[in-house]
Amino acid sequence: MSTLRTGIVGVGQMGRRMAARVREAGDPIVAYDRDAERLAASGIDPVGSLGELVATVDVVLLSLPDSSIIEPVMLGAGGVLGHARPGQVVVDLSTASPESTQRIHAALADRNVDFLDAGISGGAKAADAGTLTIMVGGDAAALARVRPILERFASKIFHMGDSGTGHIAKLLNNFLNGISLAATAEVMVAAKLSGLDLEKFLDVLNASSGVNFATLNRFPHIIKGDYLEGGLTGRLMAKDIRLYLEHVARLGIPTFSGPACLAVFEVANALGYEDQISNRVVDGIGDLAGGVRLQDPIKPYAGER
Repeated sequence: MSTLRTGIVGVGQMGRRMAARVREAGDPIVAYDRDAERLAASGIDPVGSLGELVATVDVVLLSLPDSSIIEPVMLGAGGVLGHARPGQVVVDLSTASPESTQRIHAALADRNVDFLDAGISGGAKAADAGTLTIMVGGDAAALARVRPILERFASKIFHMGDSGTGHIAKLLNNFLNGISLAATAEVMVAAKLSGLDLEKFLDVLNASSGVNFATLNRFPHIIKGDYLEGGLTGRLMAKDIRLYLEHVARLGIPTFSGPACLAVFEVANALGYEDQISNRVVDGIGDLAGGVRLQDPIKPYAGER
């Protein structure tokens, strides 16, 4: 059991899972979420305000959608900065703008509060199992202090360097995640319309050079109608890809596949999948291909439609 008192801000799909792992380990944890129903449903001991949470804990975990929400929570009136005490550690487990992260880090440093940007990867299943991967930017000593808490829900923790590097690593990873998901979704719709046995085709991909995370871990479930709900939504995937595009533009790096990848998710979102798991991008592509669903019975290939 850790002697650190922990609070989490944001108990959505990932936040509540990570908090549950901390609680199940016997560590004290409280939660705050502006959505009272979501807070009650999380099963984590609630507090009445953000200020109350910060005042009663040693470690503040954030699990929030994006920087437009993180910045007011951290720096706004009644936010974390106004209540933080020297020696506390704030760990941002969100996917956020590295530039925003560095601004928050500087503001908290003036109060002798450590701020770690800690991008997570692995999705809902890994959060439930305690096997997330975390990439952390910020002070190594602060990371060492909170590592026992992070190890409740992560099996791999990488210290990437100074403030912002954890969120940069997460953006780069999520872009590759989006590329492999979008491309595999397109290929699987093509395989379906070509009359291929999708289970056998996945076996081929996973034994060949086309293998990727989506072919190994997502589509074996999707072809059976299980979209693995509970993970990153289409809206958040598009947000992450936009952050990636902004980052590489600042670096002066040309990106040719980035805009195309973003377009796939934006179209799927426009078709109504934005608040569902990003795996539903395959249904967006399927809609545009005439209403294809991978789990429907296979029809023999009949040439051009």
